[in-house]
Amino acid sequence: MQRSITRAPGVCNVAGATVLFVGIAMMLDDYVIDVLLRDLVGHDHRPASYLVYLWLAFEQGRSKGPVQASYQEMAESIGISKSSAQAAVSWLLRRKLLVVSKENVTATPLYSVQQPWRHAKRWLK
Repeated sequence: MQRSITRAPGVCNVAGATVLFVGIAMMLDDYVIDVLLRDLVGHDHRPASYLVYLWLAFEQGRSKGPVQASYQEMAESIGISKSSAQAAVSWLLRRKLLVVSKENVTATPLYSVQQPWRHAKRWLK
């Protein structure tokens, strides 16, 4: 008897997600994994902010520039609610890890991921 493997809608492929995470991690600074992960997830208790930061950093690296995305697009791409995406962006702006610009009030925002630790290294030398 032949069995087919089916997956319920919305179920994540853990192996695929792990490979994707490792691929993203290799593109990012050690600081993002070693410090920012603990800071946003452990200390601030905002894991969605870390996921939004990772996704935007990956998209910015892929497109070689700022990322234009609505909260809905962001939420669907990451697998979080739209309100969680909004709260995450707000927190990242507060922490100065993200810069947002718009052409007008109703335009889809352009997100630029910031890496303030890179600038700090220059000042320490």
